[in-house]
Amino acid sequence: MFARTERLLLRPGWSEDAPALFHAIADERIVRNLATAPWPYSMADAETFLTRERPAGQAACLIFLRTEGAPRLVGGIGFGRTQDDEVEFGYWIARPFWGQGIATEAGRALLANARDSLRLPRLVAGHFTDNPASGRVLRKLGFRPTGVTRGRYSAGRNAIAPAKEFVLELADMEVDPATACAMAA
Repeated sequence: MFARTERLLLRPGWSEDAPALFHAIADERIVRNLATAPWPYSMADAETFLTRERPAGQAACLIFLRTEGAPRLVGGIGFGRTQDDEVEFGYWIARPFWGQGIATEAGRALLANARDSLRLPRLVAGHFTDNPASGRVLRKLGFRPTGVTRGRYSAGRNAIAPAKEFVLELADMEVDPATACAMAA
């Protein structure tokens, strides 16, 4: 899956992206807020992530900031499956790029693709309670809190931590014509 926005390029990761991925994500403050990334994060973890096979409908994209020169890897975004077999939305942004609207911009593009190309009816998401900024991003994207907080394992913490759960009915999502035109599946 590929998408282009005003500032960003979303595309699948390739093996040659491993050094940039490692450099962007190998930060404990990032990894501790993810469910499956281990800490410490190694170059081997980046290589494994980039070369593993993904089932249909479980797209994972790297987020690149489009620049005058080569695009710069600034995060990751995609879909996975929960233990209840629901499609889950997740993302991370490299710390130097926090607070710049990148997660929201990338999220809008990926959610439009989920609705229009993948034809997914519903997504779930969540965030650890000690990461409220992620909850603000989810709300901006149209996710609604379910009112449920439950323990969720974080490989980066090597522990279970409380996480708030969210849901998005994609049929209710507003269509942004600029985003829809920029998408390419």
